[in-house]
Amino acid sequence: MKIENIMAVSGLPGLYRMAANRNNGLIIEDLSTGKKRFASSRKHQFTPLESIGIYTDDGDTAELRVVFRNMLDQLEDNPPVDTGAPTEELTEYFADILPNYDRDRVKVGDIKKVIKWFSFLQEQELLQDDDAASPTEVKDEEE
Repeated sequence: MKIENIMAVSGLPGLYRMAANRNNGLIIEDLSTGKKRFASSRKHQFTPLESIGIYTDDGDTAELRVVFRNMLDQLEDNPPVDTGAPTEELTEYFADILPNYDRDRVKVGDIKKVIKWFSFLQEQELLQDDDAASPTEVKDEEE
């Protein structure tokens, strides 16, 4: 998966790639249009997707990369539900993807955002399964 340098920017819709770093903000590239613009760190907060975790019921978090991989693995037999679906459908789908997610701390809005991001990144072909797993992923699988 290629979610490095992809981030959510507060106050701006969609996902962005960091194009350059400035001392007072970032130059970001809109993934849907390819347009670059400056985003001030005084006005915006930047959240890299690789730093996002989903709360689990054991008190830990599951990396967003793991959630996306589970969604990708189940894509054919369990496609993502529409973000406008009823709450019960959304939570049931997310329970299939990440069975041990914390139902008290993960809100429906969070589930919708994860589904929306997954669908967008899938359309942009940024979630293609890499044949060679990264060394940290191989290490995690061995443990």
